[in-house]
Amino acid sequence: MGFRCGIVGLPNVGKSTLFNALTETAAAQAANYPFCTIEPNVGNVGVPDPRLTKLAEIAKSAKIIETQLGFVDIAGLVRGASKGEGLGNQFLGNIREVDAIVHVLRCFENDDIQHVDNRVDAIADAETVETELMLSDLDSLEKRVPNLAKKGQQGDKEAKLAAVVLGRALDLLRDGKPARLTPVADAEEKRVLDQAQLLTAKPVLYVCNVNEEDAANGNAYSARVFEKAAAEGAEAVVVSAAIEAEIATMPAEERAEFLAELGLEETGLARVIRAGYKLLHLLTFFTVGPKEARAWTVEAGAKAPQAAGAIHSDFERGFIRAETIAFDDYVACGGEAGARDAGKLRQEGKEYVTRDGDVMLFRFNV
Repeated sequence: MGFRCGIVGLPNVGKSTLFNALTETAAAQAANYPFCTIEPNVGNVGVPDPRLTKLAEIAKSAKIIETQLGFVDIAGLVRGASKGEGLGNQFLGNIREVDAIVHVLRCFENDDIQHVDNRVDAIADAETVETELMLSDLDSLEKRVPNLAKKGQQGDKEAKLAAVVLGRALDLLRDGKPARLTPVADAEEKRVLDQAQLLTAKPVLYVCNVNEEDAANGNAYSARVFEKAAAEGAEAVVVSAAIEAEIATMPAEERAEFLAELGLEETGLARVIRAGYKLLHLLTFFTVGPKEARAWTVEAGAKAPQAAGAIHSDFERGFIRAETIAFDDYVACGGEAGARDAGKLRQEGKEYVTRDGDVMLFRFNV
């Protein structure tokens, strides 16, 4: 499954530095962060997961393949983007195509790097970008909702439902609130909201770009961003894009010592990747064998046939059952054979809801 996060932000906040560090680190450390260029501004990056290494050790797998997230470096926004200012139309169109927004905010002071509004105010920057997205959504829904309501009155049930759900979103936008706060009663209403592709309905991860000395604990600017994220049900992480850019150029064996000197246990990019994974409500299951140990991505709540479909559509179409072992059981029993002998290998059918960490072998017939 292709999950993509769009990196957005005002000019000169460190957005492109972060993206370049992300992709350079991936290219330089292929064993842990596989990266491939799809087009000049898109990169796929492996999601760090120590469980995968453990499984590969037990199964003596020849290769490890991580599950991946896509990151898209989206053109910088300027005020008036919703009306087409700057690269506004391209900017908004690119956001519409991603699953989540990674919003880079300047949380550092540096007189040599000019801010577009000559200030350091991460909250105001966030509001500038969100205002442009809300204005775009507002303009869209003020045209669509009346048309949907009219069709609904003429007997179109789908249009009637859409008018109700998007009407709620419109009310929120008119009140200055993003569409992601729109209440939905069931899966059908969620489907309608998702299909509308509203910019402010997408989940948001705030990345607080700080100076090197604040990389471990953040600062007063980032603290305010974390408060904002908590109030919105969003995610936030602290990163020093400058540090990440430096790490990207280092040999792999020097990185751990460099991070330790800064009081860091892992790279900021690893935190960004994992937070993006969490933001999209994704989980990981594994397939393990002598050829490869591989992590796969599905949305939380996916049933076994959908998990099989993440590997190949034939697996889902001809699904019979999933031979399933919990990660902890696989490790404790020393692998598949031990888990089978201990009665820890389960035969799961079509209604089984995949759990994070499941080690699965799919039986199918096409």
